[in-house]
Amino acid sequence: MMRKKILITGGAGFIGGNFVQYMVNKYPEYEIYNLDLMTYAGDLTKHQSIEKMGNYHFVKADITDVDTIIPLFEKEKFDYVVHFAAESHVDRSIKNPGIFVQTNVVGTHVLLEAAKETKVQKFVHISTDEVYGQLDLNPTSYFTEDTPLQPNSPYSASKASSDLLVRSYHETYDLPINITRCSNNYGPFHFPEKLIPLTITRVLNDQKVPIYGVGNHIRDWLHVYDHCKAIELVLHKGINGEVYNIGGHNERTNLEVAKTIIHKLGKSEKLIEFAPDRLGHDLRYAIDPQKIERLGWKPTYTFESGIQQTINWYLEHKYWWQKIISGDYRNYFDRQYSL
Repeated sequence: MMRKKILITGGAGFIGGNFVQYMVNKYPEYEIYNLDLMTYAGDLTKHQSIEKMGNYHFVKADITDVDTIIPLFEKEKFDYVVHFAAESHVDRSIKNPGIFVQTNVVGTHVLLEAAKETKVQKFVHISTDEVYGQLDLNPTSYFTEDTPLQPNSPYSASKASSDLLVRSYHETYDLPINITRCSNNYGPFHFPEKLIPLTITRVLNDQKVPIYGVGNHIRDWLHVYDHCKAIELVLHKGINGEVYNIGGHNERTNLEVAKTIIHKLGKSEKLIEFAPDRLGHDLRYAIDPQKIERLGWKPTYTFESGIQQTINWYLEHKYWWQKIISGDYRNYFDRQYSL
């Protein structure tokens, strides 16, 4: 029997990287291909534990490069594609929106064309709750899969555009697809520019923790391990053409998140400093995950257990994030992969 081949794009990033490790370890009978361009947030040191395993393969490539992507698909004949690769930092999208359109929209189009031409069995597109825009403060209101797309940043607009492209390839060309839209993820190997790892690493170094505005922006937090299990479920059991929202029902303000981390590390709230709010900053996101729960998924981490696990991980893996902060992690790529 031919071994199933799964292409995971963006597998050197945070969520994609955790998913690569999850799939390589859980499914030794699958051939897992990790495709990543290795931009600033790409980190392969996280995969040292799996890089010599026989079912793991790394491919350095740009998803916008037709001349590389199409031949790769034709050669390998992937059964499934799980598409994480994206520019994803809102602040960076405000300063340089063009690269977000190129990677998130054009790159997704190239992958869809390759998937269509080589008859991929399923294309799972990983998106975000930010495509829905801002939610009101009514605690009983949530984003559902039927909520209209109203993105408010160049990042979320580029993701909404890619979502619509994926949908169109299903409707027009009958490409088997699923789209998942998740709430804010946290957990191991989170790049230290995002709120939770930024707070942990700066508090550990007794540095000020910047919080936008007055810290009242509300997010629904989802542990990355729970997210990986949800994506696996959608990959194997998702109904063709359907969208699935993945959320943890763990709403917290940014200020609450920062204070929780500071208290757990035994430091002073005086480390918090408020910064001018960013442009187009959505006040609240929250997801109704009933649809994927009916498929058979439920989160295993509460915010309290998940944030403690994450703090412990950063305490035990200082070598990883200290190299990230210093930039030394880039040297590993050159040594290991001659990139």
